[in-house]
Amino acid sequence: MLEALQHQLGEALAAQGIVPEELEALAGSLLWRVGRNGDDGPVTVRVGFAGSAGLFADLPRLKNVTDGELEEAAGAGDLRVEWVGSRPR
Repeated sequence: MLEALQHQLGEALAAQGIVPEELEALAGSLLWRVGRNGDDGPVTVRVGFAGSAGLFADLPRLKNVTDGELEEAAGAGDLRVEWVGSRPR
């Protein structure tokens, strides 16, 4: 399942014009939040630069998900990726 999650996350990032290798180089400067917007919404992964912490706080709070729910969502293609703040160049 982890491979499926990594693959789906890579595809979602590529669709946004973000190269996974660039994110790996920036990993120490990024914030991540994972959860659901509602009880039945897709699992959402929010990612952005640490300087965007205030923007994360302005977004609706995500409800926690378990590792199992995350794996299930990735397997079912029900995973949403949101970039928060300015994009890397």
